[in-house]
Amino acid sequence: MNDDKTAKRGRPPRERHAESMIEQRPPSERRKSSAALDEARLRQQAIGVRLRQMFDQVVNEDVPDEFLDILRRADSRSSEKGG
Repeated sequence: MNDDKTAKRGRPPRERHAESMIEQRPPSERRKSSAALDEARLRQQAIGVRLRQMFDQVVNEDVPDEFLDILRRADSRSSEKGG
């Protein structure tokens, strides 16, 4: 097939320029951005670990007696009303 028919079918032409296929940043900049991404991922991972630890601490805390009393009173009121 020639390129005109291919283009009409919605396919890109076969001829491509090398510049459009190759990243134009110098290798040193690519390494810097890669290092920055790695650092950001490590920070996110550390934050995630710490948040899980905090969540586990909160979940495992004892419920205060005063709060349990409030819940018991609320349950007894709802059962008295037939709800």
